[in-house]
Amino acid sequence: MRPVQSLLERAATALGWDGVVVPDVAVLGQQVSAVVRLLPEVHEWRTANGWPPRADPSWFRSWFEPDAHDRLPVAAVELVGVLVSESTTDRALQSCGTLLTLAPCAVMLPRTEESQAWSYIELDYYGIGVVVGDDTTADLMVPPEDRSPEFGPSLFGRWLLEVLYERVLKASHAPASSSPQA
Repeated sequence: MRPVQSLLERAATALGWDGVVVPDVAVLGQQVSAVVRLLPEVHEWRTANGWPPRADPSWFRSWFEPDAHDRLPVAAVELVGVLVSESTTDRALQSCGTLLTLAPCAVMLPRTEESQAWSYIELDYYGIGVVVGDDTTADLMVPPEDRSPEFGPSLFGRWLLEVLYERVLKASHAPASSSPQA
């Protein structure tokens, strides 16, 4: 296992986020990691009914066609949270700002000797979690808040769930049906 992956898993554990860590996801121009839970009943239904992950953005454009709205798959994963790696707290607010509309967001920072209490207070104010870590441990400094309900669902967020569903299946080698629903 790569050291970066184990640090991400330790950060997810420190946050209390139970799920699969999906590293290196491109979201809104950033590389982030996501923690997701596969919803087994939905996955089984989608597999049995020919609904594989639909990560192609052009397919989502069809959601705007009124006659296709009765054929949309249910999300098969739940986005537990988003992890953003930064070297300092200065960029944490910028990095997590838009991501807070999707799920709880936490920034992973390297462990340092200097106190960053004031920066942590600002991040806490905006609901951004803080985890500090090194090669062996990860400690929760500020718990994140889930502010996504304030913004409501979005087509982008739903598409992201499909991308994450595809990544989870590839990582676990779980079966996915290859015949798309018409």
